[in-house]
Amino acid sequence: MAVIQPTVRQKDGKTGPTRKYSSRQEKRIAKEFQGKRTPNSGATLLGGKGDVVLDDWLIEAKTHTTDKDSISIKKEWLEKNLKESVFMGKDYNALMFNFGPSDEKNYVIIDEDTFKDLIEKRG
Repeated sequence: MAVIQPTVRQKDGKTGPTRKYSSRQEKRIAKEFQGKRTPNSGATLLGGKGDVVLDDWLIEAKTHTTDKDSISIKKEWLEKNLKESVFMGKDYNALMFNFGPSDEKNYVIIDEDTFKDLIEKRG
């Protein structure tokens, strides 16, 4: 059986696994929204459900290992997170992303129905 090694990135002469950057982002999201991080959510064959779990939300987090000006969003990420949120009985799901390690702000992608629901609840 082959052993899968974590991807290692270099920046300013420093190396670290991709997981390091993801973990940092997930911890920050969980702390900000009083949620729970799913440990090793993407590291197992079956994977955990989402990266951060809130009472009625499932959040998938994405980041780059180096600072970038853009990010490509894959439809499969959104579809997988939707399926997992339904399986877990969550009312909402979102994809949160940033543009790399020095980006202190996360951006959120939600579907149109969720956006409408939030607007209607606002009053």
